[in-house]
Amino acid sequence: MGVTTALEGLGSCSGCEIAILNIGEALIPIITEALEIVHAPVLMDHKYFGQCGEGVTLTIPEATVGIVTGGVSNHEHLEVLEEMRKKCTVLIALGTCATHGGIPALMNGQNRQESWEGIYQTVTTDPGAKIPHIEVPEPLDRVYACDEKVKIDMQLPGCPPNPELIAEVLVSLLEGRPPVLPGKSVCDTCPTERKGKGDVNKVKRFLTNAKFTPGAPIDEMRCLLEQGYLCMGPVTAAGCSKRGAPSCISARVPCRGCFGPVRKDGNQLLDMMNALASNGIDYKSVVDRRSLLRFSGAHGQLRPVKKQADKED
Repeated sequence: MGVTTALEGLGSCSGCEIAILNIGEALIPIITEALEIVHAPVLMDHKYFGQCGEGVTLTIPEATVGIVTGGVSNHEHLEVLEEMRKKCTVLIALGTCATHGGIPALMNGQNRQESWEGIYQTVTTDPGAKIPHIEVPEPLDRVYACDEKVKIDMQLPGCPPNPELIAEVLVSLLEGRPPVLPGKSVCDTCPTERKGKGDVNKVKRFLTNAKFTPGAPIDEMRCLLEQGYLCMGPVTAAGCSKRGAPSCISARVPCRGCFGPVRKDGNQLLDMMNALASNGIDYKSVVDRRSLLRFSGAHGQLRPVKKQADKED
């Protein structure tokens, strides 16, 4: 018998589950010999209210390890998350939606009522349509990260998370030791050439390729931030590195911040403004500064902007 494990997805795209599968051959002995999966809707048929619907309350089997993906955006998500916390000894938040809100938390920057009206109503095809409220979960006031609602024992961000790190977490739990995980920023793992401050004072939009020699090693390319591109490496947690370089950088593309803030309670927007200033770049040249929180809008970081009329009132 292996370690009992429950997997559950909330408001997410299932990319984190695919990342688990992307562990590859190393996953086979883990799931066949070490882990005994007792609940995983993405893999197996297990009803919340009993196989024949005879239950009256949502139940999930007890498990030593629980892995939850996705953020919390409605009452069903919250109920499932609370049940996972109740039934699992160790609860892991997997993926940036679960750890920092992820892409769904971009909605936190909009007026909730106007957002739902925009989603369910259109002027030309369905004007005046009502927001669904029968037999569908009621939305919460905003999108939450899992640790805002329950105690989380381990956070493993990423959009998607790194399969190698998922494997390390699973193996460490089986071996009874702390996992070896990155604790630095993307910049700390980036091999590109840095010369100090860049040669530009305004942020470039990534509409043209960065300067690099095709086929040349990544360490011969100038730091993308120093080239003037909005690379969020200085304020983003490391963990995406593959083959010696962060994933986006290895494709000669600026980091977009998908692993969340490098500091535990960090604000990627404010920290990035400081990083730009230290590189001699005018932060006002960033067209949409709030978009820097595209992956970390939970924890109250991203909120609706009051309209001018509201401010005057």
